[in-house]
Amino acid sequence: MSFALPPYAELLGITIERGDGPPVLTMPFGSDVLGRPGFVHGGALSGLLEMAAIAALRHALAADERGGARIKPVNVTVDFMRGGREKPTRAQGKVSRLGNRVANVEAFAWQDDPERPVAAARINFLISSGPA
Repeated sequence: MSFALPPYAELLGITIERGDGPPVLTMPFGSDVLGRPGFVHGGALSGLLEMAAIAALRHALAADERGGARIKPVNVTVDFMRGGREKPTRAQGKVSRLGNRVANVEAFAWQDDPERPVAAARINFLISSGPA
């Protein structure tokens, strides 16, 4: 798997944990992602979820030998379940449908336990051939 995340991921301090399947992304807690005192900002959580969805879709496209396809998010829905606290937040995306022109991706963010997400997103992407 070789792809670069968008520049916004670097701004949030997001790193990719290598492994089998869709990558897990980690966002450290710090002043750059601080919302109200002691909590992760909702916009930073949304950004992490979007980056996780992009990483999962890039992983799926590479496996489908369409690694050079262009992707564009067209619809994003984020659900916040609980406040993210002062600790690293992880997220992973899952492609639920990969068509020729449209992909549906879900992403979940958690801190201590993947079974207790702090936020989730559903994102629809348009896919077109050509360089990313």
